[in-house]
Amino acid sequence: MDGATDMELSHLVDMVTRNLKATPLYTDMRQAAAAQAQKDSFHLGDLKQSLLSALEESGWERKLRNAVYREMLICAQRELSIAPPEDQKEPLTYMRKAQAAWEKRILKSLNSMCTELSVPLARKRPPQEQKELLSRWTELGTEEPDLSHFRPVYAPKDFLEVLVNLRNPNSNWTEQASHFNLWGLVQLPLRTKTRKQLQTDFSELSISEPQAGVDDSPEIPVDVFASERTKLGRRVLDAEHSPLAQQYAKKGCPTGLRGAIWAQILGVKVDSVDQLYYQQLKSYVIHHDLLIDSLIYKDVKLTAANDDYYFVFEDLLHQILLIFSRDTSVLKCFAHTSATPAKSYIRGKLGMEEFQVTYPPSGVIPFHGFTMYAASLCFVYDEPARLYFVFREMYTRYFFHLHHMSSHPQGIVSLCALFESLLQTHEPELFYHLKGVGAQPLKIAFKWLMRAFAGFLGSDQLLLLWDRVLGFNSLEILSVLAFAIFSFRRTNLLEVSSYAAAEAVLSDLTTLKLVPLLQLALFS
Repeated sequence: MDGATDMELSHLVDMVTRNLKATPLYTDMRQAAAAQAQKDSFHLGDLKQSLLSALEESGWERKLRNAVYREMLICAQRELSIAPPEDQKEPLTYMRKAQAAWEKRILKSLNSMCTELSVPLARKRPPQEQKELLSRWTELGTEEPDLSHFRPVYAPKDFLEVLVNLRNPNSNWTEQASHFNLWGLVQLPLRTKTRKQLQTDFSELSISEPQAGVDDSPEIPVDVFASERTKLGRRVLDAEHSPLAQQYAKKGCPTGLRGAIWAQILGVKVDSVDQLYYQQLKSYVIHHDLLIDSLIYKDVKLTAANDDYYFVFEDLLHQILLIFSRDTSVLKCFAHTSATPAKSYIRGKLGMEEFQVTYPPSGVIPFHGFTMYAASLCFVYDEPARLYFVFREMYTRYFFHLHHMSSHPQGIVSLCALFESLLQTHEPELFYHLKGVGAQPLKIAFKWLMRAFAGFLGSDQLLLLWDRVLGFNSLEILSVLAFAIFSFRRTNLLEVSSYAAAEAVLSDLTTLKLVPLLQLALFS
């Protein structure tokens, strides 16, 4: 937001105010203010000041500051602009067209599956089926339906094929070659950060700074640091101040405090209203069966249920992802991007606009591996409702950017460009060698980026990575880590002579230690 004009700042204030008025906090504060005004000790002579003082003393001011801060973090991921709405969502016309074409392809695949299998997009479950589903709600993973004919709508490799064919029709190769990644797959004039800029952005990761997740330290014994870190974390939680929690997460969170720290950063407090909403979403799953349900079920079986780390969470993942597919609040993601949720029509009303509905209700059609976004959070939260609301917030704030096309710096296209730029600039010999043997680095790294490394790193290291994503409010650290992994395995990779050999060298990331890798990539 640096360098924003007065008009853009005014637009930002209006946007934050409008968003806050749509939250329960606004209603609760109005009720609290009314209650304060009715007290005998309240001074009507100075209404405004008396009301502000009363709200501050009762803790409402802190809640409001936290809410404003979270809105500012979300707004920081968007371009401040007073341009037309379409351009605010995505300023590049060719990117908007490419996203629209990709969505048509996904919808065509979904409709083809319906036709081939003679399965409707949605149907109401018979009463007996509803009763049976409710009775085995906590044991959904024990079911073994025949899903052999169902296939994922798309996988990371399908999405990558589309991204590498993106071209800016207004760019002239000969005149603007310096703006392009000459060896890489992403041939777009997108602005990416240099390592020096990244060093500034991630300065708290410096080798001189003690970090959670480092087994040895020359200055502070590990057990002493862990103890002090935990004490500090408890003080941060007691302060109930989101900016403090975010700053704390930059150096990693202790396992026992991680869930509370993340919830404080994301503003997740599961109250009775949230519990009621969760149960309402569950009832939607019980009453109606969607084609998406089968895709979710199969993805859980193919990914988490087939993984040594995550198979124990299978039942919980079915619950969370089925509920997520019914949650219309997820649609807010689409308000600030060129992506558009798929539409369908109520049976018998084809072509009638008033009977057009979003499908699925959340607007999100899962890809192969989508389950892993939620699976990793099962290590942090065991209570279903709390797990769900944290997952939803993580998805709408971060993961959504990883499977939609945009020119945003936090979007998957820019993250791919950043990865290729870092590797080409700082490991040119390695990049050129891999390209020469047909092992383009991005073809290997793309699935890591698209899944935010979920299912690839060891579970403890993945959570340390996501600490930093939340702490720095940035997905760019994913690109830095991908670059670091290639650099770390440089010696082995320079000896490969094929794509299969390169992939084999990088097939197991579970033994890697996150923090030393990031420090190596940024500060060595």
